[in-house]
Amino acid sequence: MKSIRLAIVMILLFGLGYPALMTGIAQALFPHQANGSIVYSDENKAVGSKLIGQSFQDPRYFHGRISSINYDSAALGLPNYAPSNEEMIQRTEQAAEEWLKKNPGKTKEEIPLDLITNSGSRLDPHISPDAAFFQVPAVAKATGLSEEQLKKLVNKHTEGRMLGIFGELRVNVLKLNMELQKLME
Repeated sequence: MKSIRLAIVMILLFGLGYPALMTGIAQALFPHQANGSIVYSDENKAVGSKLIGQSFQDPRYFHGRISSINYDSAALGLPNYAPSNEEMIQRTEQAAEEWLKKNPGKTKEEIPLDLITNSGSRLDPHISPDAAFFQVPAVAKATGLSEEQLKKLVNKHTEGRMLGIFGELRVNVLKLNMELQKLME
């Protein structure tokens, strides 16, 4: 009987109480992050999260990393292939060929690695500045904007290293494309 009471107390305390307390603290101190870091348009319409990548198919927009799960956050259990895996090699080569079709005059060696491989989470919303600059000529051709305008836009949206030393420079594709859309209007 004591063990049943202890189990009920632990369930209430750690199964309900602790999560409720942590949710309350997160909502009080970090409401934007606790609610998914949602990005809104000028019309106050939710367009995505700055933490989860999404697919951009229109050639007028910058494209993010490929996603083996089609940016479905519910499908996070897929395998992480080694670079020697045949399926991974085929997918990477196919992605490279698609980029070359969209970017005539470029070579496979010029394609930034993050455009032909997915990130570990498969949901990364960022690309490297090199990956964004690689796309500038094609986006300029599709939009009619100058390459110089687009390069300035990429530089504006290049985020630095965390605390100045951790991670790599990165560009959030959603934020970049939102501003690009404003330029096109």
